[in-house]
Amino acid sequence: MTNIETQYNQTLDYLYSFVDYSLKHSSELAKADFNLERMLALMEALGNPQNQYPIIHVAGTKGKGSVSALCASALKAAGYKTGLYTSPHLLDFCERIQIDGAPISHAQLNELVEEIKPQVAKVAKLTTFEITTALAFMAFAKYGATAAVFEVGLGGRLDATNVLTPKVSVITSLSYDHTAVLGNTLTLIAGEKAGIIKQNVPVVSSPQKAEALQVLEQRAKEKNCDFTLVGRDIKAEFIESSLDGQKFSIQHLAFSTPLLGKYQIENAATAYAALKKSGLEMTDAQIQKGFSEVQWRARFEIARLDPPLIFDSAHNQDSFERLSLTLEEYFPDKQAYLIFGASEDKNILSMFAALKSKLKKVIATRADHPRALEVEKIVRLAEQAGAEAEAATPVKSALARALELSAKDGSIVLSAGSMFVTAEVMKEWKFINESTVLE
Repeated sequence: MTNIETQYNQTLDYLYSFVDYSLKHSSELAKADFNLERMLALMEALGNPQNQYPIIHVAGTKGKGSVSALCASALKAAGYKTGLYTSPHLLDFCERIQIDGAPISHAQLNELVEEIKPQVAKVAKLTTFEITTALAFMAFAKYGATAAVFEVGLGGRLDATNVLTPKVSVITSLSYDHTAVLGNTLTLIAGEKAGIIKQNVPVVSSPQKAEALQVLEQRAKEKNCDFTLVGRDIKAEFIESSLDGQKFSIQHLAFSTPLLGKYQIENAATAYAALKKSGLEMTDAQIQKGFSEVQWRARFEIARLDPPLIFDSAHNQDSFERLSLTLEEYFPDKQAYLIFGASEDKNILSMFAALKSKLKKVIATRADHPRALEVEKIVRLAEQAGAEAEAATPVKSALARALELSAKDGSIVLSAGSMFVTAEVMKEWKFINESTVLE
């Protein structure tokens, strides 16, 4: 192992030595001390790098990652040196901090962490996510970003990213998730997400249920913000789709994207509205180019066509309903062997119910993650939902079992339910392919 890789492992050990709420059980999350005071103190100590370039800020339950990726791709196409901050990562920690579509290098992360350590030592009780967010702000300033897109980690109001003042605040589709922290009604959830709305800063929202929309519009009015609602103020129309991508129009302009699923058209319209309201200079042709070149992994990502192998990030009822519709659109005659794991705080029965018509069998598994639910419970819930199920751990075994079953009848192998499970499936599939090439 090179010195850089040795140091990179030490860097990750350092970052994970702090409180990492993504690894905590929901009961602990509910008691978590979320506030912005630590983050504000750290940013002040670092010279407030978040104020050195224009930022698009994106919150939401579903679609925020895709909207962030679409915005960043368009900014890059328009000639901006573009930072993109998202979470969690799939295969490598540095994926969270990207410049012009590429993760920063391990050497760069090592360097940034060495820079931040003295300032971190001065602020008590910082979390892993707060430090990582500060590293992203630093990285984009240090490496000359001329625009950036920041995806909210959890909620909005008290999220570590909320120390920035953006050019536009974006709120994607809201549904039930992280209810232990954000609340168990759409009104409460929308209130937390609306916490990113700043005085006089334009707001763009994806289509919302009436209960959530009322909160967002009220907050925007209180803060004297221009409010744009996709579906009402910005119209998008589906044109056609294939496994290579889809074509659609926004405000009568033609667009295409490799991202599959009709919900991605809503995300593209949200990104288009955000870019237009940001005040950042770019042409429609540049946005069209950016959308056509966007890359965003594990969003109905077809890794193999025959028999199909699909990586997806759906992890609540709403996203499973969208996933079911997309499977029906692209593979109407096929059912799926679902490799499934989930956190213990998820409404798993509702996910299985949403996908029931496309389920051949659930292969219950467990990611290497402290919040992962026991496979026996998943099997029981699947059977309760009327689906056939079996357990296979670790994730490597679940993929092997699903591939074995799929080879016999040509059914889809689908990974969804947990980003952590899907990430492990992707790693194992990459290993299988690389091993086959070597042979």
